[in-house]
Amino acid sequence: MTISLVQFRGADGARGVAVIGDDDAVRVVPGATTTLALAQQAIADRRSLRDVVANAGQGQAIDLSTVTLLAPIDHADSAHLLMTGTGLTHLGSAEGRDKMHRAIDSAATQTDSMKMFLMGVEGGKPADGQPGAQPEWFYKGDGSALIAPGDALPSPAFALDAGEEPEIAGIYLIDADGAPVRIGFALANEFSDHVTERGNYLWLAHSKLRPAALGPELLIGDLPASVEGTSRIVRGGETIWEKPFVSGEANMSHSIANLEHHHFKYALFRRPGDVHVHFFGTATLSFSDEVRTEAGDVFEIAAAPFRLPVSNPIAIAAPAPVAVRAL
Repeated sequence: MTISLVQFRGADGARGVAVIGDDDAVRVVPGATTTLALAQQAIADRRSLRDVVANAGQGQAIDLSTVTLLAPIDHADSAHLLMTGTGLTHLGSAEGRDKMHRAIDSAATQTDSMKMFLMGVEGGKPADGQPGAQPEWFYKGDGSALIAPGDALPSPAFALDAGEEPEIAGIYLIDADGAPVRIGFALANEFSDHVTERGNYLWLAHSKLRPAALGPELLIGDLPASVEGTSRIVRGGETIWEKPFVSGEANMSHSIANLEHHHFKYALFRRPGDVHVHFFGTATLSFSDEVRTEAGDVFEIAAAPFRLPVSNPIAIAAPAPVAVRAL
């Protein structure tokens, strides 16, 4: 059994949290203003988040169409929310990346991307509980780059591409002892610049420094072994591209536990009080089908057991002059 938490802002500007139960009924969590505060309370009380929500009592029913939906997790100080991710983690995920890099070096017998992918296939799901193969890892930004449901995803003026990546993200809080605690999972669009990445795989780090969007729901409980959904791009009210995608460990070359280990093994990422949004990767990209997005295009990503989709239009950010001066 799973429940989902949704953060919202009412017409009066006040924040609240709602719970979506197994019966799809949506009710306010009495006294709750943020999911982070609920998670902090659960850790302090040594209880599950589900128990904390249940013990808060049954609040009034709410129609989510009457409120402003927020990202399912945030932090009052955006510097204490970190967004990171891992790539080449899904069965089939090497195909698009390998195609990019072979276009650069047609003489290559096996690209670094394919080597990384095969390392995951061979050792990404260790059965003995020990750390497995190390995945590709990247940094996306802090909480200032987390885009709310329905808001525009701003692509930098210097970007060469604005592409979607339909994924699942793990949401974590570091407790007072420096131990990472998984709060839940969210449906996500890990927005990237695939043209920049294609230019040289060493530019992957640049291509990932983009905003990202989460769906409104924070799924509390286990992620299904197989998550099946649909990713589409809508332009002018018409769907110009649509494709199914899969996630969950049954469709991955790495276990979630292995991806978590290789992120949180660094002490830097175990700072008490920090929130982490970690993207688990995908194997489905419109870019692989030669789609080139435009400002105003809308990304729509939906997948059960999440009831609500990730939906965001593309915007092009204004050029930002960068001038460095000496003191």
